[in-house]
Amino acid sequence: MRKNTVLAVCGALVAIPAVSAGAMARAASDTGGHLVTVRKLDWKTAENLAHDAVLACEAQGYSVTATVVDPSGHPQAVVKGDRVPLQSLSVSYRKAYTAFSYGLAFNKNSTSELVAARLTGPVEGAVLATEPEVLFIAGGVTLRTADNTVIGGIGVSGAPGGDKDEACANAAVTRWQPMFR
Repeated sequence: MRKNTVLAVCGALVAIPAVSAGAMARAASDTGGHLVTVRKLDWKTAENLAHDAVLACEAQGYSVTATVVDPSGHPQAVVKGDRVPLQSLSVSYRKAYTAFSYGLAFNKNSTSELVAARLTGPVEGAVLATEPEVLFIAGGVTLRTADNTVIGGIGVSGAPGGDKDEACANAAVTRWQPMFR
């Protein structure tokens, strides 16, 4: 049976159930613990993925920036070509972020699929394109494991057209996806 502990908080009495350490341990073991495990690429694979996307575009004569984001939406790896404009850094991140976050939410594999679906957001909500960091332009690819778990995104920017950026991202993903386990 639980005991109640009474505390005075700002002049009011509040009853708080006293929970033993044993009860807390049982609750943690019943639910599998209090930690959440997140699947993500290791930094070496993320770096190789960005590197190969830049190389794929370089082979076609395009200097680009490639950014890989992890499941928190933060940049995990960035490779910037030698001759890319400054804005390619933020644009590649935003494409990767959009591919990850909205690819997860709407089960799409790329930013071009999101654009083609003409997603605008919930009827009662704001337009998705007005959200910070979101960019509905081709060039981002959702990263998925073999069991379809979304683990991040890659965005490429700097080629003359988002379709070319996305082709370079896809080339890198095709090469490295078997290692997304």
